[in-house]
Amino acid sequence: MNPRTPLLSVRDLKVQFELPADSPWPWAPTQTLKAVDGPSFDIFAGETLGIVGESGCGKSTLARALLNLVPANAGSVVWQGQEMLGASAPVWQRLRKDVQMIFQDPLASLDPRMTIGQIIAEPLQTHLPHLKQQEVMQKVRAMMEKVGLTEQQINRYPHEFSGGQCQRIGIARALVLEPKLVICDEPVSALDVSIQAQIINLLMELQSQMGLALIFIAHDLAVVRHISQRVMVMYLGRTMELAGKQAIYEHPSHPYTQALLSAIPTPDPRRERHKKLQLLQGDLPSPINPPSGCIFRTRCPKAVANCALQTPALRALNAQTQVACDQV
Repeated sequence: MNPRTPLLSVRDLKVQFELPADSPWPWAPTQTLKAVDGPSFDIFAGETLGIVGESGCGKSTLARALLNLVPANAGSVVWQGQEMLGASAPVWQRLRKDVQMIFQDPLASLDPRMTIGQIIAEPLQTHLPHLKQQEVMQKVRAMMEKVGLTEQQINRYPHEFSGGQCQRIGIARALVLEPKLVICDEPVSALDVSIQAQIINLLMELQSQMGLALIFIAHDLAVVRHISQRVMVMYLGRTMELAGKQAIYEHPSHPYTQALLSAIPTPDPRRERHKKLQLLQGDLPSPINPPSGCIFRTRCPKAVANCALQTPALRALNAQTQVACDQV
């Protein structure tokens, strides 16, 4: 494969949910919630794309739609040249060997009735049924060692582990099949700060060893900066900015990105005291009834009358940055 040929290409992906009308009358029309509204991006072998945004902006729904865990309504998801939207169940089954997911809640994502050895072995038994039990257990033990677990823990149950250890188990389960892409859905948000650093460093080490591509979803922009090469900023299901790490952190273009970055704490107390915060006005609008035109205009300090009339397309600002704002 050409190194610049993307593993995954996503174009104008849309995920919508039909909700009951907010009315006592049974004949009232349903309401449409646009959870994911048209993001487009590519993922290349060995790189990490960070996805950030407020709660409710569609990050997790986007992640699940990429694996068909949530059905997409429109758009394109191309995996190594093959269109996956509308693909049959056997085709998706083959894909999931190469694309795995790490979930947000480390304990809730593990079956409490299964031992750690059984949890990590399950993907091998599902996708590689020809393997003998001895071969399966060899792979399980090797992966446990890679993620910092010991062989003596193989017969323990999830409740016997800390949150950080449970996330290591989840990582082992995701990587035991040696996938090409791992989608990390806020994998450290439920962990203590010191444990977060350990898990992030572990992911980066495993990425280097195994040549993984990562989609890393998080609220914490400092964490995303540490692990990502490119960053996509989402707001109400749409992409506001997509840029290289250096460009987006040193020269943010979209007003929403600027506001998010201004909220990152600075280690230097003097700089923190004199830092100018760019506070967003108002609450996040409802995705059922979003603002007309630019969906960010109701909270944007640069909004003008024309922002209500047309939806800005994601356009190239320079070689590093794409931004959805006509005022930049």
